[in-house]
Amino acid sequence: MSAQTAAPAEAAPMDHRHVMRALSGLLIVLFVAMISSTVVSVALPQIIGSLNGTQSQYTWVVTAMLLTSTASTPIWGKLADLFSKKLLLQISIGLFVISSVACGFAQSTGQLIAFRAIQGLGMGALQVLVQVIIAAMISPKERGRYNGYLGGVMAVATVGGPLLGGFITDTSWLGWRWCFFIAVPFTLVAFVMLTRTLHLTEIRRPDVKVDYLGASLIAAGVSLLLLWVTFVDNDFDWISWQSAAMVGGSVVILAAAVMVEARVKEPVVPLHVVRRRDPALAIVASLAVGMAMFGGAVFLGQYFQIGRGNSPTEAGLLTIPLMLGVLLSSTVAGRLVSKTGKVKPYIVTGVVVLTLGFLGLSTIDHETSLVIVSLGMLAVGIGVGMSMQNLVLVLQNTVPLSELGAASGAITFFRSLGGTIGVSVLGAVLANQVATKIADGLAKLGVDPAASTSGGSTLNVAAMPPQIQEVVRAAYGDATGHIFLISAGIAVIGVVASLFLTPTKLRDSVDL
Repeated sequence: MSAQTAAPAEAAPMDHRHVMRALSGLLIVLFVAMISSTVVSVALPQIIGSLNGTQSQYTWVVTAMLLTSTASTPIWGKLADLFSKKLLLQISIGLFVISSVACGFAQSTGQLIAFRAIQGLGMGALQVLVQVIIAAMISPKERGRYNGYLGGVMAVATVGGPLLGGFITDTSWLGWRWCFFIAVPFTLVAFVMLTRTLHLTEIRRPDVKVDYLGASLIAAGVSLLLLWVTFVDNDFDWISWQSAAMVGGSVVILAAAVMVEARVKEPVVPLHVVRRRDPALAIVASLAVGMAMFGGAVFLGQYFQIGRGNSPTEAGLLTIPLMLGVLLSSTVAGRLVSKTGKVKPYIVTGVVVLTLGFLGLSTIDHETSLVIVSLGMLAVGIGVGMSMQNLVLVLQNTVPLSELGAASGAITFFRSLGGTIGVSVLGAVLANQVATKIADGLAKLGVDPAASTSGGSTLNVAAMPPQIQEVVRAAYGDATGHIFLISAGIAVIGVVASLFLTPTKLRDSVDL
């Protein structure tokens, strides 16, 4: 019997016991991949200081990883359709481990930036391959049952990362280098577990062709766009020849990528999938959720530390309502999706709750009751937990197994792109608001803003005089509300897109 004939029987959904054994290793990998970016956030000032780095290099330590992980996501997704998913996962784990160790041993910021870029390739691969492999093991209807575990892992990694990073950095016998080393033992354990427990049916295709030109154009176009988002409003104005050159160049390169993808036999991003109504709407909604969630949540830790004067550890603890909301809602919604086979009602409800949560947070300032702040975060968490993974489910439900990797890679790519742009744009808005409010506050104190505004550009508030501290804290606390108002506006786009989704039942089989 041929492999193609035998595949449907062999690719039948695994029983719960075998799924959980393989899923344990996959969840460890996903957790380590996600926490590798969040664990460094609190420790970064100490890292750059000890390596004698500049503010520009500080930005690039973050940007290098975001660039490579976002740009490579659809490429890894397509490779998963063409080659062994298990082998690709093992290769990406190896790449991630080696680059993490290299980051820990970096002796200069230049070395750290280069190693973080390689680490981003591994992180992007792990994030999309885990979702592709889960989709290859479990039918869409049953997958909702397991999406709660994914949502829980994402929540713990998002909120627990900064908390863990602060603890590691503040512990004298560990130090910041262990922010990178900590991932290695867990990843190696996951590698061994997956080698033993992960058994997927791989249908060999003799006519495999990788679209290297399309992949290169997509990576170049996206990278140029993200570079512009990173530097605009800091190194040059929004309306300037640099902006025109970078945005125009990005549009031209991405237009060329679309032309290539429309003609090649094995496109990296299958346009016939993206052009369909439900996948297109799911991608738009996911991009909006990504921009709102990543863009908004990133600044919560900063709000608590600078706007409210809490320590990194306290800030991590104060963001627990966000994590709790994601964990509870993703688990409950996942089980309800599996029970009913319907997914649209939970997505629509989730994005609406997300929008309301951000509207609530848009009213906060540096003196707002923590109860109100916690309720807003809880609503945001519930909204993300109900919508983010279920949007992936909508897309996966509409494509055959042979296109699963490319489709999953596309929606993960757009969500990451939305998050990256959200962080950069909202960060620029926050910086302008803070600068204006600090200048006004200093002027009221009779201090020359031109001579003292530099104090507002550093996060070392404790080193400032008490009066200046109060001005800076008030500026950050009051300006954060504007960020969440913009996030609410972005989330409305997700509401509109999700309302137009077709109300279909999830299929019971792995393949169409």
